[in-house]
Amino acid sequence: MKSSLRIKMAFTLVTIVAGAIMGNWFINMVFQEKYYVSSKEMDLIEIYEIMTENFKSGEAVSSDIKIRMVSECESKNITTLVADAGLSPKFYSGYSIMSDSLVDRLKSILFGSESSDEEIIKKTPDYTLKSVYDNSNDQEYLEMTGALESGDLFIMRTSIESIQEVLKVSNQFIAYVGGVVISLSVIVVLIFSIGLTSRIEKLAHISSEMSKLNFNIKYSDGGSDEISMLGNNMNFLSEKLEKTISELKAANIELQKDIQKKDEIDKMRRDFLSNVSHELKTPIAIIQGYAEGLKESVNDDEESRNFYCDVIMDEAVKMNRMVKKLLTLNQIEFGNKMVEMERFDIVTVIDQVLNKSSVFITEKNANIIFDNKAKIYVWADEFQIEEVITNYISNALNHLDYDRVIKITLEESEKLVRCTVFNTGNHIPENELDKIWEKFYKVDKARTREYGGNGIGLSIVKAIMTSLNRECGVKNVEDGVEFWFEVEKSV
Repeated sequence: MKSSLRIKMAFTLVTIVAGAIMGNWFINMVFQEKYYVSSKEMDLIEIYEIMTENFKSGEAVSSDIKIRMVSECESKNITTLVADAGLSPKFYSGYSIMSDSLVDRLKSILFGSESSDEEIIKKTPDYTLKSVYDNSNDQEYLEMTGALESGDLFIMRTSIESIQEVLKVSNQFIAYVGGVVISLSVIVVLIFSIGLTSRIEKLAHISSEMSKLNFNIKYSDGGSDEISMLGNNMNFLSEKLEKTISELKAANIELQKDIQKKDEIDKMRRDFLSNVSHELKTPIAIIQGYAEGLKESVNDDEESRNFYCDVIMDEAVKMNRMVKKLLTLNQIEFGNKMVEMERFDIVTVIDQVLNKSSVFITEKNANIIFDNKAKIYVWADEFQIEEVITNYISNALNHLDYDRVIKITLEESEKLVRCTVFNTGNHIPENELDKIWEKFYKVDKARTREYGGNGIGLSIVKAIMTSLNRECGVKNVEDGVEFWFEVEKSV
């Protein structure tokens, strides 16, 4: 792995360097000569424009202008001849020995006796630009010929033969430099990769020790690059794993303690069954007594029989309701009822509960205050939250007194929404506030019996909020009692 990484790094860098050098060489071969020729064409056109400006009329050109023109031509390596209609030179730049040959060249062009191979590059009414191979001296030129506005003739030449030699030397130089750069790159990348892979090897050793649950070895090379960051993160991970394993061992001890509490859980189950038996004993006895009365015809009149039947049906309904609540509570407490988290409008849920309870509200002559109109979205199990709200409102209606007001409010914080249900009525004794959440617990047993309560509703509320990992509570306030619960706000 280590050797492979070094080879890969060296191969990658050398490939990049070699590719850059080859690309430079290819561009040099394909485009440099074309670029050079194009540049020389522009130089010829530029000198032509200068000549056109200075030879507008047939008057003699001043010596200062000629000196500047000669300087411009020499800087661009261009040989220039301007001659009158009789081919007598009026201006010349370059070696004097070339003057006669340019005059001869002009004559051959004028009289159509060229002895050169040529290719026209550009032709205008004023000048012709072409590539010329002169057989007499075995040279290749860029040549421009034509006439100025003054009627004077001109010819300009610049050699392009030298670019081929320069190109050859340049490519040889690139090849030599490329070989040196590639060699140096291999050496540099090997030195660099040794340092890099040695640090990676340390990290591999640390991870190997961590797999053996040895958390004492730490990365200590320092630095602020990515490998150092990885090393620091492995140190942090090592500490977290050590801490987590320690916590798991502690949790295992707690689990053993929980196993030891099996007898206590069995006792709780027995107590639960005893409570259920006790709660069912009264309605069963009532049903049995009234059923026997009907059978023995204690009262023969129809009104009494109907009354007996109503009592039996009422007690059966109460028993059915209690059994359903017990089943619901059992499912929640033992995790059989799955929590389905969803986003919903809690205002709509409260309105739905109030609509379902409208008959009961009218019977109790209750004054409901719920002013929230804007939608408030929360995250929770909508069905279970509806169950909580239903229990709270039902509880408030059953304990309503004085002004007979039930007020529902929603308070929003940054992350939570608190729903509060207040009802006017008697306070709950302070020493019993924590007990009302227990199964079958009744503060006022006579009144609870009167409306058919069984002390399970608030136990279901507590179990639901525990399953949602949220808080609920109750407190005595002025003129009544206030129940509340919290859910996560949907941002």
